[in-house]
Amino acid sequence: MWLKAEQLASALNKQLAPVYFLSGDEPLQLGEAADAIRLAAKQAGYENREVLTVDKSFKWAELLQSADSFSIFSDKKIIDLRIPSGKPGMEGSKALTAYCQRLPEDTLLLISSGKLDKSAKNSKWATTLEKSGVAMQIWPLAGNDLIQWLQQRLQSKGLTADRTDIQLIASRVEGNLLAAAQEVEKLFVLYGACQLSSAQIENAVADSSRYDVFNLVDAALSGKLDRAEKILTALKHEAIAAPVVLWALTRETRNLIHIQQQLADGQAKNSVFMRYQVWGNRQKLIDFALGKLKRDNLMQALLLAAKTDRQIKGEELGNSWDSLLQIVCILAGKAVS
Repeated sequence: MWLKAEQLASALNKQLAPVYFLSGDEPLQLGEAADAIRLAAKQAGYENREVLTVDKSFKWAELLQSADSFSIFSDKKIIDLRIPSGKPGMEGSKALTAYCQRLPEDTLLLISSGKLDKSAKNSKWATTLEKSGVAMQIWPLAGNDLIQWLQQRLQSKGLTADRTDIQLIASRVEGNLLAAAQEVEKLFVLYGACQLSSAQIENAVADSSRYDVFNLVDAALSGKLDRAEKILTALKHEAIAAPVVLWALTRETRNLIHIQQQLADGQAKNSVFMRYQVWGNRQKLIDFALGKLKRDNLMQALLLAAKTDRQIKGEELGNSWDSLLQIVCILAGKAVS
C-alpha cells in the first residue's frame, strides 16, 4: 500500500511489512524514513543487515542470493537495497518481481530509490512492491507543509515559536530540509529548550545569512586556510555563539571519522555517502578531505573539540576561539602542535 511520510510512524507501531519501498529526491526525509524502518526492524529482532547498492558493477542475482542465504548470527535480517537512479532496468524489474512472488521468511527488504517518474510508478515492478508491503513517494516540502514540518522539528527539541517566526525560518531555508534541520539544531544549541522569541529567531537567521558556519567547514575541508580564518574571524566579530561554530566543526569531524571507517571496511562509497547525506559537488570535497586527513588528525580534532567545549563552559582555562582556530587548521590539513 502507498503511505504518506507522516503515516509511517503509526504504521511501524502496528506491524512490520516484508517490503518497504521508499522513493524521492528529498534526501533528509528519505534518510530519516529509512532510519525509522531500520530501528523498528532492529527492535523486532532483525539484527543482521546486508547493504546492496545498484551501480554499474551490481548483479541483480545478488538480491535473490541474499534472500536465499541464512545468517549464522541472526535468524532475521534486513536487505538494504539502494537504487539511486530509481531505474532498476529490465533485469532489476524481473528480480524485484521474482523476490515478491516468493517472499523469504524472517527477511525485511528495504528499498531506497531515487525519484520515480510516472511510468516507473505505474510499472509492474513498482506495483508489485507496493502490493507486497509499504511504498512511499517522498516529495520536497513547501508552504504549509514545510511550516508544519518545522513546527514538529522544533517541538522534538523542546522548542516552540509563533507561526510568523516559523515562516521566517521557512523563507530562509527555501524548502531545503537539510538546511532547515540545521537551523533547528542551531537554535537549540544557542537557546536550549524554550519558547523562542522573534528577536532570537531573527538574530540567528540574520547571522547565518551573512557568514555561515557551513561555509567555514567547507573552506577548511577544501584546505583554504586563509579563507577559513577570515570566515572564523567574521563569525566571532558578528557575535555568532561559539557553541554553534563548535557544533558544526564537531559534527563534520564525526561524520568524516564514520565515513572513513566504513570505506576502510569495504562498504560501497555511494552507499556511505548516501547514508551521511553527501550529495552532488560535495562528494568531491569529502573525497579531497579524506585524501589529506588521517584518522589520527580527526581524533585530534575531536579531542580539541572536547577541550573547546570545556573552555566555553568555563571549566578549563584558555580562549575557546583560539581552540576553534586549531580545529579549523587540522581540518584544513595543517599540523597543530
